[in-house]
Amino acid sequence: MAKEGTWIGRCYIPKKIAYNNIAGPHVIWAYKGMVYDVSRYYKSTSELVNDGSYMKVLNTDDPNISQVGNLEDILDNSFYQNRDGNKPYLLAPNDTQAVKACGVTFIKSLLERVIEEKAKGDPRLANQIREEITATIGEGLNNVRPGSAHAMKLKEELKKRGIWSQYLEVGIGPDAEVFTKSQPFSAVGYGAEVGIHHDSGWNNPEPEVVLVVTNKGEIVGATLGNDVNLRDFEGRSALLLGEAKDQNGSCAIGPLFRMLDETFTLEDVKTSKVSLKIEGKDGFILEDSSDMGEISRSPEELVAQVLSDNHQYPDGFVLFCGTMFAPTLDRDAEGMGFTHKLNDKVVIASPKLGQLTNWVNMTNKIPRWEFGINAFVDYTLRRMNTPVG
Repeated sequence: MAKEGTWIGRCYIPKKIAYNNIAGPHVIWAYKGMVYDVSRYYKSTSELVNDGSYMKVLNTDDPNISQVGNLEDILDNSFYQNRDGNKPYLLAPNDTQAVKACGVTFIKSLLERVIEEKAKGDPRLANQIREEITATIGEGLNNVRPGSAHAMKLKEELKKRGIWSQYLEVGIGPDAEVFTKSQPFSAVGYGAEVGIHHDSGWNNPEPEVVLVVTNKGEIVGATLGNDVNLRDFEGRSALLLGEAKDQNGSCAIGPLFRMLDETFTLEDVKTSKVSLKIEGKDGFILEDSSDMGEISRSPEELVAQVLSDNHQYPDGFVLFCGTMFAPTLDRDAEGMGFTHKLNDKVVIASPKLGQLTNWVNMTNKIPRWEFGINAFVDYTLRRMNTPVG
């Protein structure tokens, strides 16, 4: 990773190597396997992303851009189990940007949302309902363009069959599902623990491509994300979406933003292959892969539904494009499907975006989220008022 292309992110820089001797999050640039501190020019990745001329700033010969270390060493030190706080480690690459997500943008996961709704969040009923819905719909949704006349006719037919759902509404209707996944600064990064609510008995990772979008709605990069989801919470009621989606550590993003350039284009994003591997302490292994080419709405269409004259994002935003996966492999009892267990290792990877690795724990057992907007402002002011040298 980072042997070619333009990679941007955030890194915790300890006091002993911080240029102003104040430890904290710095904006970094990874280039040819090395990591450089560009925080004298950009206090946040949002500021960099929204600066259309940032490529002119990135220069290894600039005395204001200091070398932090080898990227592989920093990646190794980012694993929470053996992290040395006296050495740099990666943070989630996003900061002040809004963290938005689109749901049910892939047919496979769309049907799973319908199933969990019909099952009222009970995994014991899911297998039976899955068979019934698949027998009724079959592959009939695969070639449906959301919002088209064909989709509207299909909507009426499904209503007649008694299997219409709020998820089908956003899956094939004119309006995409757009929700706020988490808050600025709350996402965890590469090597961190992700959180599962202790009251959840049916949950899963949602591996996704995450778009990096400017405040003008321009897609300028991409990364990987884990939209951790509590299936039982959401299945009980769509009004529990906030509980199902936004918990401590429920949003993982990283390892870095790969910015669009001559080595990585929007077409590369659209054709990304994304893989998922889950390894449990119980010996359970789940492996799967999928293709962004199967998405029902293009990245540009999703962005247009987020940012418009109706809603602006002055810091820009990162956008989860929706999951291609809905793990159904039985883990314990037959027919109970998949759910996480403590210490599961989750690896999400894509050849041109790198690898996002995290481990599963309870939301109330992982580090508390304490660095918010006020902390960022205070930190920035201290750095500005501290002489360099």
